[in-house]
Amino acid sequence: MARYLMMSNLTDGGRKTIKANPERILEVNKEVETMGVKIIAQYVVLGDFDFLTILEAPNNEAIAKVAIELGARGTLNPKTVAAIKLEDFIASLKK
Repeated sequence: MARYLMMSNLTDGGRKTIKANPERILEVNKEVETMGVKIIAQYVVLGDFDFLTILEAPNNEAIAKVAIELGARGTLNPKTVAAIKLEDFIASLKK
């Protein structure tokens, strides 16, 4: 499975939701997993983004669906990039 990094920011509505119900984050994580995408790790970060989530998905289409579904709710603005494991990258250079 491919790995992806999703950097996201909460909208005003998202901040209100999380403040009122912090466990909502875990509920959304379960929803993501029902879409066939596995959450490897998730961090609250300081700086340009609010969250950094490391995901595994079977393909680009699956991760794009998650990004669209989450973004369409209006509580989160996701930005997603593909990630290649260093050892896989090195091995690809040797071929």
